[in-house]
Amino acid sequence: MSQNNDLQMPRPVRDSQSEMNEIVLPNDANPLSALLGGRLMHWIDMAGAMAAHRHSRNYVVTAAIDHLDFWVAVHVGDLVILRSSVNRVFHSSMEVGVKVWVENYIVDTCQHVSSAYLTFVAVDGKGNHVSVAPVVPETEEQRRRYDDAGRRRELRRTELERRKNRRS
Repeated sequence: MSQNNDLQMPRPVRDSQSEMNEIVLPNDANPLSALLGGRLMHWIDMAGAMAAHRHSRNYVVTAAIDHLDFWVAVHVGDLVILRSSVNRVFHSSMEVGVKVWVENYIVDTCQHVSSAYLTFVAVDGKGNHVSVAPVVPETEEQRRRYDDAGRRRELRRTELERRKNRRS
């Protein structure tokens, strides 16, 4: 089988699952020793890209990020854990979910900080879109995320169309 055909073979969600860990240092924080939101957004983008790279086995670029809330503060010295996986593949685009946790290993606590959905597009070395193999959800949770990703895509398309019409 050629390498190109191998790249189009469906792959399970588990093959894209990634985990990234960061210790919050003073350079990552504001004057109140809380993690900068922009730094967390950067880490979310990196964690999402890892999952998209693993699934597509190609270069990827960030096309969009959905709504983002920060539910608990993260402080200098905390451990930030980012877990990501591909939720669904369309043609050259993929929706990736990233869930962020903060662990305070001194007092043994772990809290959910944020969740995000990002859209990545697979590209070749010249920046041209390339098709991506389908993703295969294996668990109930993965199937739910797969179905939800389709609904979110339709909402994104509707919103994009609405914004285009407002500019005209």
